[in-house]
Amino acid sequence: MGVDPGSRFEEIYGSSYGQLLGYALRRCLDPDDAADVVAETFLIAWRRLEEVPEGDEARLWLFGVARKVLANQRRGERRHERRTAALRAELAATPLVADLPGEDLSQLGQVFRALPEDDRELLALVAWERLDPGQIARVLGITRNAARVRIYRARKRFARALAAAGIDHSRAVALEGSGL
Repeated sequence: MGVDPGSRFEEIYGSSYGQLLGYALRRCLDPDDAADVVAETFLIAWRRLEEVPEGDEARLWLFGVARKVLANQRRGERRHERRTAALRAELAATPLVADLPGEDLSQLGQVFRALPEDDRELLALVAWERLDPGQIARVLGITRNAARVRIYRARKRFARALAAAGIDHSRAVALEGSGL
């Protein structure tokens, strides 16, 4: 009679988790990344449980899997960095960005970035994604009325922040109309 797969996995998990987490923490700058590596490693172990060797060999097998997961994670990070650099270069070459005085854009951008994250998201959905309050409500999982109120309040906070920064509100409205 064979061993229950759930029991076998629990045994492997219990005997290897701490060492595997330490392995990942020593190789990742961010503890969240280490946790992701460990979780992915155990997910692979669960899916391929019949391939996991018995005894102490299981721990070594898990280290090998974790090593590959780390390598994949690092490749993904490098791809992301390359894509981000390419996107920045592409955006810098767009006529919209090229036509605006750098100081105005950076000052407006600084005010926008200083807004609470929820306000930035709402304003971006309106200005960049061109969504109406009903569509925004569906994206956020709220009522249409709640979306309207939140957009109104976010715009007011943005207008106050612009005024506090000495940015002419009519200039910001012109930028908003251009997609910013």
